[in-house]
Amino acid sequence: MGSQSNYQMKVGNGEFGYVLEDVPHLTDYIPDLATYPNPLRSNPAYSVVKQYFVDMDDSIPQKIVVHKDTPRGVHFRRAGPRQKVYFASDDVRACIVTCGGLCPGLNTVIREIVHSLDYMYGVNQVLGIDGGYRGFYSKNTITLTPKVTNDIHKRGGTILGTSRGGHDTMKIVDSIQDRGINQVYIIGGDGTQKGAAVIYEEIRRRNLKVAVAGIPKTIDNDIPVIDRSFGFDTAVEEAQRAINAAHVEAESAENGIGVVKLMGRYSGFIAMYATLASRDVDCCLIPESPFYLEGECGLFGYIEKKLKENGHMVLVIAEGAGQELLAAEIQNAKNEKDASGNKLLQDVGLWISQRIKDHFAKLPKMPITLKYIDPTYMIRAIPSNASDNVYCTLLAQSAVHGAMAGYTGFTVGLVNGRHTYIPFNRITERQNKVVITDRMWARLLSSTNQPSFLGPKDVKAAKKEEVPPTQLLDDADEKTK
Repeated sequence: MGSQSNYQMKVGNGEFGYVLEDVPHLTDYIPDLATYPNPLRSNPAYSVVKQYFVDMDDSIPQKIVVHKDTPRGVHFRRAGPRQKVYFASDDVRACIVTCGGLCPGLNTVIREIVHSLDYMYGVNQVLGIDGGYRGFYSKNTITLTPKVTNDIHKRGGTILGTSRGGHDTMKIVDSIQDRGINQVYIIGGDGTQKGAAVIYEEIRRRNLKVAVAGIPKTIDNDIPVIDRSFGFDTAVEEAQRAINAAHVEAESAENGIGVVKLMGRYSGFIAMYATLASRDVDCCLIPESPFYLEGECGLFGYIEKKLKENGHMVLVIAEGAGQELLAAEIQNAKNEKDASGNKLLQDVGLWISQRIKDHFAKLPKMPITLKYIDPTYMIRAIPSNASDNVYCTLLAQSAVHGAMAGYTGFTVGLVNGRHTYIPFNRITERQNKVVITDRMWARLLSSTNQPSFLGPKDVKAAKKEEVPPTQLLDDADEKTK
């Protein structure tokens, strides 16, 4: 099998168009490292497992829908325990850091990394970095043990604290080196994973035996390649409560309108899936699909139509939707960004609510009662549900298995239902977005019976965009055919 590589990804080619986008290994730059038998060989929990070590040639295809004459395509290395490890248990000094915004499941991931290191590999030196990336060089560490972390999965947020920004590569790697840390577990979104990639490259430049593993975290589900991100299922489930409250308020008043703003800065997955799950939503607006207000086929006209038909309606809007309309109306709108580099958005929920009120104020024969609900911070702060708890456990275990096996510069993630090790650059190369020319968005439109708000030019432009369908949507398509 032929191969080529860069610091962040090794590419191997095989027969019939097989491509392996592999992750780096410590032996790529530190040859002749000592290996040790995997402690799982004597672990009672694994004694009944028929085959508990992953074959070195196992890989997972990125795309599972193929034709008989198509090449095998891109694959990723399968996650899991290996027969040999590159760290002696007593020599491991690991650290965990959480960065960016809150998300359900953070504490579960922390807990399971600590427990997996201890119970599976006998590692008992684990540090928590307090307050995100800047905690490496400006704050004290927290000693993490199975006892300390035992019940934290029942709480929202992160016991380590978090922050945006604060990434100073040299100071961070200096701290890692000075503290004798040799395994770094970094939990965060695409910006955090970009920072993790830079940390890995500096560690490699210094020739340090330090494994860097990323666990992708984004409540918006906007990280590419992987099936879904942890916390997403919980967010969709919790959003139902807000939508149900809006529906009750709207249904209880004459010409009642319930407006719910959900998370989704650039990607409308939470709004789309919450709408499909609810069945009480009459209109869903997301960043990927432009809309307009005035005119017979505009949003105002559609709201009037639903009120005449049903006497009430529920509107769900993602926080990043309609920003171009809002910016056009606000004079001297500032293009400010937060510490993570994300554009600071105007509150589209308050804006759309006021515009609806202003429109119907001109129609004295149709007085409305509008209630606006923003559950954003309530959703971010809750503990993860059962589905996400299981997912967080498997992500944490996969990260630990990978680091102990000597892999570095990788992110763990679910690809077509299998856990994999993915190079950092594949996770950070673009954002995962709803494809409005995909069948899933069409299913939403048919569920709400809302107009697409797209003109012929918009449809043509959307079809030209070569955005690969997400695994989440591919899976949904296959299961519902």
